Amino acid sequence: MQPVLIAGQWRAADASDTFQATNPNTREALPPRFPVSSWQDCDAALQAAAEAFEQLRSVPREKIAKFLRDYADNLESAKDALVESAFAESGLAKSPRLADVELPRTVNQLRLAADAVESGDWTCPVIDTQAGIRSCYESLGPVCVFGPNNFPFAFNSVSGGDFAAAIAAGNPVIAKANTSHPETTRLLAEQAFAAVQSAGLPAATIQLLYRTSHDDGERLVSDPRCGATGYTGSRRAGLALKAAADRAGKPIYLELSSVNPVVITPGALRERGGEIIDEFLTSVLMGAGQFCTNPGLVVLLKGGESDAFVEAVAKRFNEAPAGTLLSPAVAKGLSSSIQTLTDAGAERLAGDGSSASDRCAVSNTLLRCSGEQFLRDPETFQTEAFGNASLVVVADDLQQATAVLDSLEGNLTGCLYTATDGSDESDYQQLAFALAPRVGRLLNDKMPTGVAVSPAMNHGGPYPATGHPGFTAVGIPTSIARFAKLTSYDNVRPARLPCWLADKNPTGKTWRSIDGRWTQADVGE
Repeated sequence: MQPVLIAGQWRAADASDTFQATNPNTREALPPRFPVSSWQDCDAALQAAAEAFEQLRSVPREKIAKFLRDYADNLESAKDALVESAFAESGLAKSPRLADVELPRTVNQLRLAADAVESGDWTCPVIDTQAGIRSCYESLGPVCVFGPNNFPFAFNSVSGGDFAAAIAAGNPVIAKANTSHPETTRLLAEQAFAAVQSAGLPAATIQLLYRTSHDDGERLVSDPRCGATGYTGSRRAGLALKAAADRAGKPIYLELSSVNPVVITPGALRERGGEIIDEFLTSVLMGAGQFCTNPGLVVLLKGGESDAFVEAVAKRFNEAPAGTLLSPAVAKGLSSSIQTLTDAGAERLAGDGSSASDRCAVSNTLLRCSGEQFLRDPETFQTEAFGNASLVVVADDLQQATAVLDSLEGNLTGCLYTATDGSDESDYQQLAFALAPRVGRLLNDKMPTGVAVSPAMNHGGPYPATGHPGFTAVGIPTSIARFAKLTSYDNVRPARLPCWLADKNPTGKTWRSIDGRWTQADVGE
């Protein structure tokens, strides 16, 4: 049985049970066994993290930046082993997906986080010289990170965006591995712990548990020693954790579910229908559709252009091979969601509903319903079919399409394809007005699958896309604020202030608000 990482030691878990990951390409259990940790492990990790947090508060920021850069270097050196492990556990393509896209993105996130640590811009210093009050964001406390199944590197609990943001804010991390890729997470944690040692950080800055009971998970996120939690996964499990954290007054940042509506006007289809079909096919079927921004809902207006689009997409869905899904649970969940939609009255246009017996796969599925059907039961028709499936809603007219958008829950993204000549600009304005409040990112004339690691990116949105509409899980330095505490220093002597609030700019480049003006200057200049 594989060891857990607690308090700077790889040690045998206090386990109540064990589990194994499954190779989705063969449906066979992979050899390593991993522990289901008891509360004793959780308690030990929390105590070690609390002690590490006290130490980290006095650690120079240069050491934290060094850790992040050393860790990034380690991941590049361990690339081959990491890619092999992630492929075995997820079925995602070694190249380009894992080796050429996701791992480089992960490394880049860590290095961007290191830059943010050194610049200090994420602390948002505000100085009011007249009132004698100064404030900035500071570290919060131990952060628990629950990683998802669909990004074994870039959103992993011990290497992904939540992890990088929590560390950049100066917090230790207790990583809870996703049970779909525990060995990959163990390998990542080995590289992270080596970087902890080389940078001279407290040993418990990084800790790893593979699995806990549901009760212990809820107890973990609500413990007084826990500063905050980052979670990406199913809505049911996420809301259970949120309820526990809320009762204890603990912040928890959730990414739960999203159908990511795409609206395509007849003018756009007349202009470049073929291009849009290609873009849609790529977006829905790439990686077997296992992206949180996968376009699971398409809204069209009744007419010949829309009929041609639906017919062409259905044909392409039937012709394209079905990709491998991440696990038996994902395959089962996708089949169940498709059944829910068909039971509600959606017509199956592509896909026979079959599941492969030799691997985790479900046939590419395209469904259709009318706008009237959707509006009679919008909750059911927004069932997330996570994977290679999408539902087309054909509205009678612009007003009905707007009503469909008005009935949507919160989503990560929303997209509008319109004519480039501006002939349907008034239609765009009406549709965008309805869609924008319901999404975290509004796109024009591009599919939503890609999530750029940009400081302007919002990978968030209204509930149930996330648990809070005001924060992003992607985009440094903005994402760091989730794991920070705002502290105001009132009439505190200059020598006692954090460096970011001193009269002299500590880097000469940090942006600070001084008496209402953002500047890189020293106070008084």
